[in-house]
Order: sequence, then structure tokens, then C-alpha cells
Amino acid sequence: MSERIAVFGDRESIYGFAALGLDTYFYELGADNTAVFKKLCQSRNYSIIYITEAAAAELDKEIEKYRSEPSPAIILIPGVSGNTGEGMSAVRKSVEKAVGSDIFNE
Repeated sequence: MSERIAVFGDRESIYGFAALGLDTYFYELGADNTAVFKKLCQSRNYSIIYITEAAAAELDKEIEKYRSEPSPAIILIPGVSGNTGEGMSAVRKSVEKAVGSDIFNE
């Protein structure tokens, strides 16, 4: 399994990740982002794919197909437009599935 990490999202949100050695893929308005995302997941080149919450909102159905797969781990991150809460919601669902209860219940 690969130890490489990819980041997928709008240019303004993710361009800095390239300086850390992560592979960046830009989400393009009006483009076929589903095809790019599928290619990332199916390539088996990445153990982790970070995706901005805005890009994930468009690709929700595609992301769901990979949730039960051990690799790649798909992790939502906020973009420059702010935090929508979707990333934390995804973490909450994953932990609840693993543990059997909502340990974040406030």
C-alpha cells in the first residue's frame, strides 16, 4: 500500500499543501470532478485523500462508495471559505460506527 497523500479541492484552499510534499488536485467548477476523484481512489497510489468540504459536497455519492474500503482514507477538511461542519460530522459517523455509540454526544 502506498504512503502517499493527495489533496483535492479548490486552488485557493489547497495550493499550500504542495509545499509539504502532498500531491494536489484542483477542483474545477463545471469540470468532471467525479472522474478525477474516481481516478485518485482507484489508482491505489494514495493511502489518504484529503478533500475540501465544498468539493466533497458535490462528490458525496462517490465518496460514500469508498467509506467501507480500508484505503484510501478520505478525510474532509475546511476550505478557505470556512468550515461547514461536514468534516466533523463525517468523523462523528465513523467513530460511532466503529465504537457503536456517539461518544461525542454533547
